[in-house]
Amino acid sequence: MIDINDLRSNPKRYKEAALKKNIEFDIEKFLELDLELRRAKQEYENLRAAQNKISREISSSSGKDKELRLEEAKRLAHEVQEASLKLKHLEDAWLNQILLCPNPPLDSVPLGRNEDDNVEIRRWGDPSKLSLDHKEILTKLGYLDLEAGSNVSGAKFYFLRGPLALLHHAILQYGIQFLTRKGFELIEPPHIVSDFAMTGTGYFPLGKDQTYELSDNGSRKYLIGTSEVPLCAMYAGKILDEENLPIKLAGYSACYRKEAGSYGRETAGLYRVHQFYKVEQVVICNPDPCESERMHDYLLANSEEFVRSLEIPYRVVQICTGDLGLGQVLKHDIECWMPSRNGYGETHSCSSLYAFQARRLNIKVRAGKKQTFPFTLNNTLVASPRILIAYFENHYNPDQRKVFLVPPLRKYFEDQDYLSF
Repeated sequence: MIDINDLRSNPKRYKEAALKKNIEFDIEKFLELDLELRRAKQEYENLRAAQNKISREISSSSGKDKELRLEEAKRLAHEVQEASLKLKHLEDAWLNQILLCPNPPLDSVPLGRNEDDNVEIRRWGDPSKLSLDHKEILTKLGYLDLEAGSNVSGAKFYFLRGPLALLHHAILQYGIQFLTRKGFELIEPPHIVSDFAMTGTGYFPLGKDQTYELSDNGSRKYLIGTSEVPLCAMYAGKILDEENLPIKLAGYSACYRKEAGSYGRETAGLYRVHQFYKVEQVVICNPDPCESERMHDYLLANSEEFVRSLEIPYRVVQICTGDLGLGQVLKHDIECWMPSRNGYGETHSCSSLYAFQARRLNIKVRAGKKQTFPFTLNNTLVASPRILIAYFENHYNPDQRKVFLVPPLRKYFEDQDYLSF
């Protein structure tokens, strides 16, 4: 959620944000609603004050004078009820609207309409010239079973078998140890959350169509698409001490997304599936732009270091304004080289959101006698099985039917240099 006082004093900034992010949001119309709401609150409070005053006068009056005051009290009660209903209606409309107001991007974010305008920052490694397709090879070998996944659960589900399943777990376990050694606290959160957690982290209302919904005795619950949701929501309503920041969390969980409306190479094999696993970096830091920038660079550097240790060529791109999400002020993606695509595929996203999530979740930080909203950031360290595409296609030897094991993974395979397929 954005700072309403900042919006009221600087509406131009938010008009520009909506245009830059290519998000439809009528600032003028919202400010009219905001003014109407404030007037309705004042009207309600005035009527309540009059009602309280007449109540006191009734207790000290008698006769005809008391009868007149009782009539007045009846009239005020009706007006208070009407004003209360009007206020509730305006409050609901106001909340529904402000949840859709975009967070202004930083000035350093390149202007653009969509992902085609994202800017490459740097590259690492030499892309493989091999023409390998993980789906074709692994399906033929029997270690990736998309047909059984479709039969059992529906399209875009899968079975990983044998060495492919072992490689999947080894990379995730390596990711967990990689972060815990850097001082991150490992958290294994619930996979099912309530509406407030999805709304509080900014995934609702716009992302509802991508989310699996469950019913629990009439109460709606949702499967998470990232552990960022429960990790941030875990601090909802809490007041943190400044000296305890930054909080560095490593969330490990299964994740679920509908990922509707994608076709072609975007859905080939394991690239875009409904169920996956992530080791996620989540940071809560002091509300200082310089601190946020430092933590953003730190999270991105962690992920780059991790991908380099897997010896996968990659590039880093800065996301343009039109490809930013509602709450993000800055975002970088890491895209790994995937021979089957003859190009790079997105595997990591590093996002800074400033106080957007903390404000929605009412997370505060205490600095002396002052309380304010902290900043939040997140970045994928590893997401599988998508990372398996890049790893397998860059390290598979088709002649020997073996996958090269980089040094950090060998401890999970009795120090072998290769994993036989």
